[in-house]
Amino acid sequence: MAFDVDRLIFGPDDVDLARSPLAGKLDAGTYVLGAFNPGLARLPGGNLLMLVRVAEALCEPVADGFVHSIRWHNGGYVRDAWPLELCDTSDPRKFLVRGGAWEVMALTSLSWLLPVELSPDGLEIVAVHYDRAVAPHASFQCYGVEDARISRVGDRWLMTSCSVSPERHSTTLYSSDNGLDWRFEDIVLDHQNKDMLIFEGLIDGRYWAQTRPLGSLYFAYPPGSEWRAGPSINLATSPDALHWKPHREPGLRPHADRVATARMGGGAPPVLTPRGWLTLWHGVEPKEIVGIYRTYWSLLDPDDPARVIASEHKPLLEPHPELTRPLEEKIYVRDVVFTTGIADGGDHFVVASGEADLACRITHVPKSRFGL
Repeated sequence: MAFDVDRLIFGPDDVDLARSPLAGKLDAGTYVLGAFNPGLARLPGGNLLMLVRVAEALCEPVADGFVHSIRWHNGGYVRDAWPLELCDTSDPRKFLVRGGAWEVMALTSLSWLLPVELSPDGLEIVAVHYDRAVAPHASFQCYGVEDARISRVGDRWLMTSCSVSPERHSTTLYSSDNGLDWRFEDIVLDHQNKDMLIFEGLIDGRYWAQTRPLGSLYFAYPPGSEWRAGPSINLATSPDALHWKPHREPGLRPHADRVATARMGGGAPPVLTPRGWLTLWHGVEPKEIVGIYRTYWSLLDPDDPARVIASEHKPLLEPHPELTRPLEEKIYVRDVVFTTGIADGGDHFVVASGEADLACRITHVPKSRFGL
């Protein structure tokens, strides 16, 4: 489906590396691999704020028979090197080390979050707030801070992000009183639970969230089941947004007859509508290294988010190669749209996504698309 407004708003060429919070801390030249997967929030004055993931990559990740990753160590950044013959370097964003009892991954980039203020409709850049950037600050973030998701609950803005390191692959929580200045709260989910999205509102006085635990082993459903084994979107509740308990009932699961949801995860934080909680999520169809990422939607019961009221197998958003055509020489993955933010725009929603892990895409989706 084509939308009246669907464009790139911010990309790698818009980042000033001289103002990066990592400037002067890396021991090798870097470039912006991508500025993508933005969290989205409505500020008190009406403007929108994107919290953009900026990935700084080594200019030469492979050199002299070794592949290099960027690491945080003892308050600074260092480079680790692995013998090239032990590494799978087919994906330029990361490399896998072969030969162990389990899979070991390292990244060739380091991520941080850049606040980019937009006009109320999300179509013009108002300001880029380098002085308010969210940078890695601890050993559990030595590969960086990734993929902000922002929810406003009451008078606070809450942001979940993925903090990556050899110590753990955790979800970290930040909060703000104005949507612009962020303070670190704590680690809230431990190993390999990604795409945590806090609902924009309480249910019976409790915070709710979607989560997505990852693993290498999934148990099969019985023959004839409508569900497919694999990563799914789970639910959790909390009294304070810091301490989370998994919900007993499952959330959104991949359908057995839909290869497009062979892998799935949360996208934009659920927002309350007259029909229920609107959740935008991603499904991945296997293809080559990364797969094809598309955005889908579901409506959840306003009092029981484990109950799906409506959903659609047809994707809401698909990858849009024409948008990234001017950046063709910078593209390293294709077929990816990764929705990470949503804001009310009156008769439409302003939807923020990462396009091709490269740039930020803004789409105006009419509310009528969801029967609203």
